[in-house]
Amino acid sequence: MSFDETYFSSHTYANVSFAKYSMYWWSNRFYAMLARRYGKRGARLLEVGSGMGHLVAQLEDTFETCGIDINHWAVKKSKEVVNTSRLHTASAQELPFTKHSFNVVIIKHIVEHLPDPQKAIREIARVTEPGGTLILATPNLDSLLKPWKGDRWIGYQDPTHISLKPPAEWLEMIRSAGFDPLKVFADGFWDVPYIRFVPPMLQKLFFGSLGGFQAMTGLVFLPYRWGESIIVIARKQ
Repeated sequence: MSFDETYFSSHTYANVSFAKYSMYWWSNRFYAMLARRYGKRGARLLEVGSGMGHLVAQLEDTFETCGIDINHWAVKKSKEVVNTSRLHTASAQELPFTKHSFNVVIIKHIVEHLPDPQKAIREIARVTEPGGTLILATPNLDSLLKPWKGDRWIGYQDPTHISLKPPAEWLEMIRSAGFDPLKVFADGFWDVPYIRFVPPMLQKLFFGSLGGFQAMTGLVFLPYRWGESIIVIARKQ
């Protein structure tokens, strides 16, 4: 499947709302909070796989923002929401930037789509300045509730997820590229339903409450197995 307009209305995006206060909106707000906490105000920030620009748009008040995406349609669509961000159509595996260009690099749910994610992480290391921050998120093969979902687990629902790997492998790639992990945590159990015959809304309240609290407050406290995604914050050596 190609990454075009259709992609943002199919598979894992099929039921996603892009409206304000949706789960998607809260997720972007959470990553923006992390970037502000670990990044240097006024410095350059890159989002690899910036999609329709909603995250970089939130960060324009704090950083000199830049976004790249391989999806031509998404880059064009981004121009409707960004003001000052510089946008490029490019591959995560061949970043069109010079060495040490950015203080913060965010790559959120992109590495699982790449044929060579290790090359992408090395490219990110190349363009990140010493002391800079990497924020990476990807589906969590070690999720405690993944066995409950079986083949219906969210990470398996997108056919472009060609590089699903356990957290230990991602951490090894990150370290070998020259980053020191500072925080390794999860995003909570939001892939309801987990239990048959129990209303999904009740399950969302029960299973999703901790992840929701983390997203709303910006506090980082969920152990890395307590969620459907693993999130890594790492510092460039």
